[in-house]
Amino acid sequence: MSAPPDLPAVVQRAFDVSRRAGYVSFCRNETGRLLAMLAATRTGTMAEFGTGCGVGTAWLRSGVRDGRARILTAELDPRLAQAAGEIFVDDPLVEVRAADWSTLLDEGPFSLLFLDSGEPGAAGVDAVADLVEPGGLVVLDDVAPCEMWPPITGGRVDTLRERWLTDERFTAVDVMVAGDAGVVIATRR
Repeated sequence: MSAPPDLPAVVQRAFDVSRRAGYVSFCRNETGRLLAMLAATRTGTMAEFGTGCGVGTAWLRSGVRDGRARILTAELDPRLAQAAGEIFVDDPLVEVRAADWSTLLDEGPFSLLFLDSGEPGAAGVDAVADLVEPGGLVVLDDVAPCEMWPPITGGRVDTLRERWLTDERFTAVDVMVAGDAGVVIATRR
């Protein structure tokens, strides 16, 4: 696992930390570039639920252009959280917590919330809707591309994605970031 040389320095550090930790489940570069672009439009508090070794957090941080935004991220595995913390040890705009995502509930509302399609994303829109400020964004990562309605994944209706795309509290879109990867981006109405 090697990061391309054209990555932002903070993302390169995150790849290096992930490699040393033996952690290979992280945000793809295509998704990361999208996160950086979206983070560049945000002020206030952004959050990530499920840090891993901090690659997604690093992409978010690479998009922050001034001190008007901060990033909170929670990782349940203390070893991974410690590894991610190494990346941001001297960065006052990023806080890595070795904790369940629910410890961030009182820190919102968030201007951007980055979720994996697993927990808490699997809990669905109801679990996080009130954590996002009006006009705030939710990025649900790791969804399989699908060109039909209702969305089908693995031969079944993808009810998680269907709920995000039809919830009246959000305006949402399914976006392919690569031929084999997609995200759902939702804006809180």
